[in-house]
Amino acid sequence: MARYLDLHPVDPQPRVISQVVDLLRDGGLIAYPTDSCYALGIALGNREGLERIRSIRQLDDKHHFTLMCADFSQLGQFVHVDNAAFRMVKAATPGQYTFILPATREVPKRLMHPKKRTVGVRIPDHRVTQALLAELGEPLLSSTLLLPGAEEPMTQGWEIKEELDHLVDAVLDAGECGAEPTTVVDLSEGAPVVLRYGAGDATRFE
Repeated sequence: MARYLDLHPVDPQPRVISQVVDLLRDGGLIAYPTDSCYALGIALGNREGLERIRSIRQLDDKHHFTLMCADFSQLGQFVHVDNAAFRMVKAATPGQYTFILPATREVPKRLMHPKKRTVGVRIPDHRVTQALLAELGEPLLSSTLLLPGAEEPMTQGWEIKEELDHLVDAVLDAGECGAEPTTVVDLSEGAPVVLRYGAGDATRFE
């Protein structure tokens, strides 16, 4: 049964954040709010958690997982960013965008696209997510909480608790969350290609 944790949306309680990070380090899988919609999150080295996310979302091996990063310097450890990509990412973060970029050696192979060697990265503009990342000290491996067959993600913590009670270890509730996933922009080939239109304004990449 999943733990249900209430967090203040602007000033999340450090004690609760610490509990969640301990859970992540112990191999836990969480459902947590972001600046776009709810996401599933695990620690980077959590192999079993990765399979649990694949199972919940019914994903194949070509799915781009996302490294949720605290800031640009952390993001730069995990992806190669040339000058043009640097300017585009810097101008759009923190915000509701996921960028597909070539992965560095810091990224485990199982997280990369099998052929392109790319991975998704993003810097969220959400106090709870940022508090988690600050305490964790590394990116949170994430995937949008969009269930198979669903048109939109769930927006309420209690709803997620009811639906995924035996599939996740904790649900973080900081009030109603958005219902639109991030805009996904592929920068791995140089020129930006919008792969998914979502919460972030895509016109700057078109």
